Amino acid sequence: MSIAFFSGVAMSLAVAPLNWWGFAWIAIAPLWVIVNGENHKASGRMISPTVCAIAWGIGYHGSALFEIRGLHPLMWLGIPWLASIAITFFCWAFITLWGAALVAIWQGGMRLGVRSWTSAASGSRTKIGNSGVAFSLFRVLLGTALWCGVETLCNLTPLAWTSISYTQSPGNLAILHLGQLSGAMTVTAAIAAVNGLIAEAWISWQAKAKDKQPYFLVAIAVLLFVIGHLLGYWLYRQPLNDLATSALKVGLIQGNVPTRIKLFPEGLQRAETGYAKGYTTLVEQGAEAVLTPEGALPFLWNDRSRINSLFYQSVLDKQKVTWLGTFTAQKGGVARSLLTLNAQGDAISRYDKVKLVPLGEYIPFQELLGGLVSKLTTVAENGLPGGLNQRLDTPFGLAIASICYDSAFPEIFRRQAARGGQFILTASNLDPYSEVLMAQHQAQDLMRAIEIDRWAVRATNTGYSGVIDPHGRIVWRSQPQTYDIHVQTIYRRQTQTGYVRWGDWLTPVLLILAAVAGVVRWVRSQ
Repeated sequence: MSIAFFSGVAMSLAVAPLNWWGFAWIAIAPLWVIVNGENHKASGRMISPTVCAIAWGIGYHGSALFEIRGLHPLMWLGIPWLASIAITFFCWAFITLWGAALVAIWQGGMRLGVRSWTSAASGSRTKIGNSGVAFSLFRVLLGTALWCGVETLCNLTPLAWTSISYTQSPGNLAILHLGQLSGAMTVTAAIAAVNGLIAEAWISWQAKAKDKQPYFLVAIAVLLFVIGHLLGYWLYRQPLNDLATSALKVGLIQGNVPTRIKLFPEGLQRAETGYAKGYTTLVEQGAEAVLTPEGALPFLWNDRSRINSLFYQSVLDKQKVTWLGTFTAQKGGVARSLLTLNAQGDAISRYDKVKLVPLGEYIPFQELLGGLVSKLTTVAENGLPGGLNQRLDTPFGLAIASICYDSAFPEIFRRQAARGGQFILTASNLDPYSEVLMAQHQAQDLMRAIEIDRWAVRATNTGYSGVIDPHGRIVWRSQPQTYDIHVQTIYRRQTQTGYVRWGDWLTPVLLILAAVAGVVRWVRSQ
């Protein structure tokens, strides 16, 4: 079990900001050996593969998401010190165990599929065998397909952040370009398959196979790794060919208003002054439009509040488009919104945050668990999520919008790109977290920019704000925990990658191939 746990920790070392991405290509192999090997004993006791899978999941997800401890302290909300510790620990433990459960589901499906293959062979009148290259390759196909399937299902839930694909961002830009083919699952499949081949080679070597099977499997792993990177590098080297007529000069503001003062008069005054001043300066520097972070003005934006807003007066004065992060009242609740304000200060379009943070921005299963969960969260009012089919129309064409946690869900970006979105606008508030989470969030946005081949502009409250080109290169990045403004020329694009056109086609193909292989095996056994 300790081997499984520490291999999970090794996987977390590949995640930003360490970016030791090479670990990801070997860190699943020990778990694979445990799940598929014959010996599960330790100190005379049988070790359950399920327990080992959970241990691996805790090692990876628990370490990669440890920065959630930045929630503490919450005393500024009137929460006692011990209660603040309890809330932070509960949130970390919940998401860690959720990730561990997904790994356990993977190993369960893996063992079930292998057992079906083995049962078919045991009932066969001819010698098919449960060893050999064919059996090993089937397990690699099955394990890869199931890992992609589990991650795909995870992306349909409110909790998704630590896909193994993002262990390669931003350190391995070449392999990330495989995301243009079928999204992040292409990278996940490559990592899982290489790990599986290495593990199968080890299992064969331990079984003292008489042929050259271990060497053959290692050779396939090396070949897959090299071909994947060569293909990704070829995509990475493709020229962008941006036209001068598609240029757009965008300014962004990093307001640096701490959450602990943001909702009080001091914070409101600081936000109004900082964003109004930043907007005016950026326009004077030639910005055609200005992007602000999530909740830049932390109050409901309506006719009454905007009249009294210093920022609104600046827009009327300079008459340039701005994308304002604020809150809007919608039927059934309050939405975290990104508004497009035209030169007259009118909101001509709106994007509402789709993926709200459980326990942070809404209480899940409110009717059943509201009373209990409310004791473990700081949520004062349930947020209202936006729909997947939103459009952010701007005077410069359709934009692809996301707000903070949305960045972990590729489908949100793909749908907007498929409808004609030409550039990415991300508004986030990462306070009170450290630079570790800032780097991880940047890594998510970087993957989205590559997958849909778009320029991305990121405005955050405390960092990292920045600009990323369609090849994932960071053109500019702010310093953390500082007030900062910047103007950058980006380019509107209308290209359609394979992922934008067809979505994640690879996962169902892998699952179908694994199922077909199992059926063929059964037919042969008859």
